[in-house]
Amino acid sequence: MSRLSERPERAVVGEQLPHESAALHVTGHALYTDDLVQRTPRVLHAHPVCSPHAHAHVTDLRVGPAYGVAGVVRVLTAADVPGVNDAGVKNDEPLFPDEVMFVGHAVCWVLGETAEAARLGAAAVEVDYEPLPSLVGLREAIAAHSFQGGQPTVERGDVEGGISGSAHVFSGVTEMAGQEHFYLETHCSLAQVDEAGQVFVQSSTQHPTETQEIVAHVLGVPSHAVTVQCLRMGGGFGGKEMQPHGFAAVAALGSTLTGRPVRLRLSRQQDMTMTGKRHGFHAEWRVGFDAEGRLQALDATLTSDGGWSLDLSEPVLARALCHVDNAYWIPHVRVHGRVARTHKTSQTAFRGFGGPQGMLVIEDVLGRCAPLLGLDPGELRRRNFYVDGQDTPYGMPVRHAHRLVNAWDQLHASAEVARRQQEVAAFNAEHPHTKRGLAVTPVKFGISFNFTAFNQAGALVHVYKDGSVLVNHGGTEMGQGLHTKMIQVAATALGVPLERVRLAPTRTDKVPNTSATAASSGADLNGGAVKDACDQILERLEQVRAGRDLGWEELVREAYFARVQLWAAGFYRTEGLHWDSTVMRGHPFKYFAYGVAAAEVEVEGFTGGYTTRRVDIVHDVGDSLSPLVDLGQIEGGFVQGAGWLTLEDLRWDESDGAGRGRLTTQAASTYKLPAFSEMPAVFNVSVLEDAHEDGVVYGSKAVGEPPLMLAFSVREALRQAVTAFAPGVSRLAPLAPQPPVSVELASPATPEAVWWALEQARAGGQQPVAGAPGVEPEQPDADRPLLRPRSEHAGVVPAGQQSREGD
Repeated sequence: MSRLSERPERAVVGEQLPHESAALHVTGHALYTDDLVQRTPRVLHAHPVCSPHAHAHVTDLRVGPAYGVAGVVRVLTAADVPGVNDAGVKNDEPLFPDEVMFVGHAVCWVLGETAEAARLGAAAVEVDYEPLPSLVGLREAIAAHSFQGGQPTVERGDVEGGISGSAHVFSGVTEMAGQEHFYLETHCSLAQVDEAGQVFVQSSTQHPTETQEIVAHVLGVPSHAVTVQCLRMGGGFGGKEMQPHGFAAVAALGSTLTGRPVRLRLSRQQDMTMTGKRHGFHAEWRVGFDAEGRLQALDATLTSDGGWSLDLSEPVLARALCHVDNAYWIPHVRVHGRVARTHKTSQTAFRGFGGPQGMLVIEDVLGRCAPLLGLDPGELRRRNFYVDGQDTPYGMPVRHAHRLVNAWDQLHASAEVARRQQEVAAFNAEHPHTKRGLAVTPVKFGISFNFTAFNQAGALVHVYKDGSVLVNHGGTEMGQGLHTKMIQVAATALGVPLERVRLAPTRTDKVPNTSATAASSGADLNGGAVKDACDQILERLEQVRAGRDLGWEELVREAYFARVQLWAAGFYRTEGLHWDSTVMRGHPFKYFAYGVAAAEVEVEGFTGGYTTRRVDIVHDVGDSLSPLVDLGQIEGGFVQGAGWLTLEDLRWDESDGAGRGRLTTQAASTYKLPAFSEMPAVFNVSVLEDAHEDGVVYGSKAVGEPPLMLAFSVREALRQAVTAFAPGVSRLAPLAPQPPVSVELASPATPEAVWWALEQARAGGQQPVAGAPGVEPEQPDADRPLLRPRSEHAGVVPAGQQSREGD
């Protein structure tokens, strides 16, 4: 066991503690960025002037009328930028554009004495546009060959040989929509300049260092002239990894020009219409199975909807390609990736970072192909699990693959899956208009940034003369409990009570050059850095102790008078990583997190309405640093995943009318989020037993993103329930060979989408087409993607239900 992962006997890590700010949260005393405005005098408020066009040239911008509005102080335009007029890291996101690329694109910002004055001033600005052709839907962009960035490929083996040698071959199209982050706290920045010209920005950001860099290059100053602090965020989910930078830069520019603090906070409608979301994906695939249902080959092209600029679309796509296999061994693989350019918000990071989209492809493939293979979907999944000694398509060994089997078996036993399958079958036999479905799905998710350089972290630990401890690290707190874990790590490493440790807000002038708090790696990276700093201090203190029996406070006091350094800067880098993005091969992840979920749903046949009756989860968190925090992450991740897959239906106006490109679901009234009514009546969560992870801080594992993909079980349970409406499906023997009824289910599987799937199931599943068995399927058309088998039972040829991008 490594020194990093070894736990002392009386460790604070592993204790079931509440979130360190829980009391502040529930009493309303927790401060967020916008709360600081009330404590800051003479604040100016910023409001955007947004484009009504999806794509247009700005031919004239007249700001004069805004100055006629009482309370307007300044209008910020491109002419005011002393540095670089760009808010991104790819030099493709002008802060003040002369060509607008989506509805809601800000062309300038108005500063006012009040938020209302700024709003009225923005309404007074006159802008002339020359409308240009636009691409709104992902299919439109694919048809127009509108792509941006690299087009990588993950490849192993002989795909064509694997396909031709397969007993069963199917092809199809899988589409999935994006997702709005809908964090409780919208984007917010508060900037001010001191007497020396130093810029201080309070920002709701997951990546303070990159916010600092963008603000600095917009202002044309070095990074040391800008300090960014993040107190805490009211949610982030990836949406505050890249997107805050431009807003912070606008606030900083306004403060620099006026000499007054500037507050920029988006309303909910502005946040939804101006900021990026989870990438929607379109995937075309061919898959081959042997006679026993084992995967032989997969050939797929994944196209993500990147929106108007690259943002993080390339690494999101890379992670999607690296997770198409999910938990399954596929000998021959070829997966192409492309990023489409559309005239919508620039889509960005979202919990899972492309992994969920890639994994959904193979889960959809297995869910649709299982009945055509005559296999229970659960058995098909289990039959194709990785085993120890096998590698991923990008060449990384799948370590601890047996843990996935352990989790699968643990869940089947604890959730009594076999017994409940019989109960579901009996219920379905007795209820012609209501059916239930029970599905079990696995998760294998790689932990670390794909970009190796990001896998580093720093920390600063101070021990004061009275023995109290102050910790500052490079991670940000967005409600996920990172600060709670870091306090526990420091208390454990130093051997002091929890109450002796306090954590300071994240600031770029305390810990520099930090990576984003993302990729589920916040505790791994920053925990390693905090422990390193504590170990340095302890090593010095042990020299002072010299074998004597001294209490903590006495030891610290003696060390001070002996002129021994009582603070340390810690550093951690994840070892063993390497990645070549040019060939998409290497060892990009420290380890894999595993999990299994079983979901039971009930579908009403007249409307497609449904409820989730029960969910059981077994998840691999290693040796948990903070069990209550991890439990919350597992439950929250699952619910957010279920929202993406079943409820949250982003829609843009794709008509040719005046509203083309407008986000039509721009508020909670039109964008349905998971609520208490969507929670399962029974929700059981347990952790995988005997799952210590060596080489990670105190043997723990990441827990932020992997649980989101456990929600695949809900989507597959819906498919099972819908299939039960098909004529001729045996109700009392669910594991017996069934008529080949393959049902395509849209994502999100809203009640409307489920109703259409029901219509398909009642018609006997996907419909036969002309053509002899063994003939390769024709290319699916844009309106009706087809899943067509080339196998012995090719007489049943499933035809896909229409699934439009954005529906």
